[in-house]
Amino acid sequence: MRMPWRRRPVGRSRRLLDLVGIKPGSVDTTDDLEVCRQVAFRAARRDHGATAEVLTVVEELLEDETEYEFVVTVLENLQNLVSHGLDTFRSTDEIRPLLGPRSTICWDSLTGFWVAVTDWRVGTGMPLEPVAPLLDIQNEQLRTLLWTANRTLSTGEKLGIADAVRYEKAVGSPLPGYSHIAVAMRATGQG
Repeated sequence: MRMPWRRRPVGRSRRLLDLVGIKPGSVDTTDDLEVCRQVAFRAARRDHGATAEVLTVVEELLEDETEYEFVVTVLENLQNLVSHGLDTFRSTDEIRPLLGPRSTICWDSLTGFWVAVTDWRVGTGMPLEPVAPLLDIQNEQLRTLLWTANRTLSTGEKLGIADAVRYEKAVGSPLPGYSHIAVAMRATGQG
């Protein structure tokens, strides 16, 4: 017999991992970054049927400020994956209509941030690396890690987390915090 006080509530990680079909125990559910990568990698796939459901849960999580960083990480990983333009993954045009109002604000904030990182990086005069070697990786675990941590630019070059960190240190402009969601929703008449 199961004791009711021994039950643990199903957390955000388990809920999202269930939606993308990852079995209990196959991913460390206490490692938020790994959960975000795995969820995004599967939800981005064209052959995955629960993408809309995953994004519905993401939208629900955004009702709680404490979930903001987690959700932004899922969305950023998703953006990075779709940026690669691979047939395996949905496009931005396919993902965007599935986003709720809060998720759309986060999505647009991420896009704006990465445009700023790109502009800054190009302005430094340091050459960018081509994305092709990254997209040729065959190892599934390495692919998941690197494809979610880097994004492809329209030039066929890539930007990654290291570029974003350098940008933040040089310019001091991180992603906006949770409070910008309410401001943006009020500005659009949704809040």
